[in-house]
Amino acid sequence: MNRREFAKSAIAAALLGGLTDRSAVSQENTTMAKPTPFKIAISDDQLADLKARLSHTRWPDEPAGAGWMTGTNLDYMKKLTAYWLHDYDWRKAEASLNALPNYKVDIEGIALHFVHQPSKKKGATAILLLHGWPDSFYRYHKVVDALAEEFHVVVPSIPGTGFSGRTALPADKVADILAHLMNDVLGYDRFIVAGGDLGSVIAMSLAQRHSDKLIGFHLTDVGYPDQTTDFGALSGPEQGYAGAIQQWFFMHGAFNLVQATKPQSLAFAMNDSPVGLAAWIMSFMAGMGVGDEADARFGRDALLTNIMIYWLTETAASSFRIYNQNAMQPPTIKGKNTGVPVAVATEAPIPGGVRLPREWADRQTSGNVVQFHNMEKTGHFAAWEDPAFYVEDIKQFAALVTK
Repeated sequence: MNRREFAKSAIAAALLGGLTDRSAVSQENTTMAKPTPFKIAISDDQLADLKARLSHTRWPDEPAGAGWMTGTNLDYMKKLTAYWLHDYDWRKAEASLNALPNYKVDIEGIALHFVHQPSKKKGATAILLLHGWPDSFYRYHKVVDALAEEFHVVVPSIPGTGFSGRTALPADKVADILAHLMNDVLGYDRFIVAGGDLGSVIAMSLAQRHSDKLIGFHLTDVGYPDQTTDFGALSGPEQGYAGAIQQWFFMHGAFNLVQATKPQSLAFAMNDSPVGLAAWIMSFMAGMGVGDEADARFGRDALLTNIMIYWLTETAASSFRIYNQNAMQPPTIKGKNTGVPVAVATEAPIPGGVRLPREWADRQTSGNVVQFHNMEKTGHFAAWEDPAFYVEDIKQFAALVTK
């Protein structure tokens, strides 16, 4: 495609998540790989290298009174880095992560990392939880045990992130790999999938490509209107939402287009500077309306643990390439009507007070929404920010679709 066509494809995929009908994961290899227990074990040398880099940070200047308007705030980053260097305890975080039942399995050459917590409940339904960017499987660390009271819980690291290594794949390929994991490796014939951010894109792809395997899917994001949208066909609330989203992307969405078109240009800085990586991630958090509130909302240790998962595995660059992979395939904006029931939990209104309208959720999911709830204060990372609400919302949805 020419440059203009590629740019349009990149923007559309970045905003809506490209979903295409590419060939499924090959089933030619009939030898079934078996999961093996996995333990996170970061070397002392890696931690010493991190401390040295943090100690020698070369700080940029900042325009007077900039705050978060031009990017990540300098004063905030200095405080975060000082805490990271002197107070943050990776070994404590590592032990907490290893308390989860971690596994790895080879699927199509991907050493896929996942948490698998079976339920003790007889006849429990399986649920697959999918993270996005810049979070990780750690997004769900607060809800695994609570959900396991009712569900067999599976939480993978999306290929290209964390402990699943550095191979970035488009959403449809990831969907095929995860269907293989759930059906053939773990033996769950049908399951619920829940996702946020890029995880929502993968969940929608699973519904399009593997609808026979899904009981339902739960989303906290359903994609955004972009230049391919027929704005004349939108309702009044949808048009208001579309305008607000376009303004949001103009002010805060640069990361999306850069990662979709020039991920390798970012890679050199983000793989070399832990502070640079943290600042890039925190810039996204600020765009979601958090900024100085991040420490209070998530906890400074939790923020750093999520950043450390990217830093220690050196998967920042490959996580950026996921956007590029989705941009390189023309997006399918409206998929076939899968008939799979959907739950949507909308995040708190974006700056300006506009929230996702029910009509847009119906449009994006072919009218299959059976549960629609507004989260009044919870933001982009629902399971992380408000685990009690998230668990209850999942349980309510499961009760509807497993009758």
